[in-house]
Amino acid sequence: MQLEQAEFANEAFYLAFEGKDFEAMSNLWSSEREVVCLHPGWPALVGRDAVLDSWRNILANPRQGQVSFYGAVCQQIAADAVMVVCYEQAGDAVMVATNVFAAEDDRLCLVSHHAGYCANPPEPPA
Repeated sequence: MQLEQAEFANEAFYLAFEGKDFEAMSNLWSSEREVVCLHPGWPALVGRDAVLDSWRNILANPRQGQVSFYGAVCQQIAADAVMVVCYEQAGDAVMVATNVFAAEDDRLCLVSHHAGYCANPPEPPA
């Protein structure tokens, strides 16, 4: 599995988030494996239905601000899985996020997203 694929999948995740595109977000999440999502301050969400319900609500929220990412670092963690660690910028808040992608039907799908507030994040690139 190539790390470039993971970079592309991670960017697609944030494009769906930024564009509030639920269909694109739904297509990114695995439909074959158990998935988990930890939004900042939320309880753990386990299972595709719970995870997608959360994204449907987040993306439909008119007060949900823009979220962008920077500083992505990819690491192969298994023969068919890559972990991407990056920073999410949401207004004045910065979170550190871990996104795990696994191979499924000749593409990478999300199996885990975990974001939490970061007290001392690096500066975004200029």
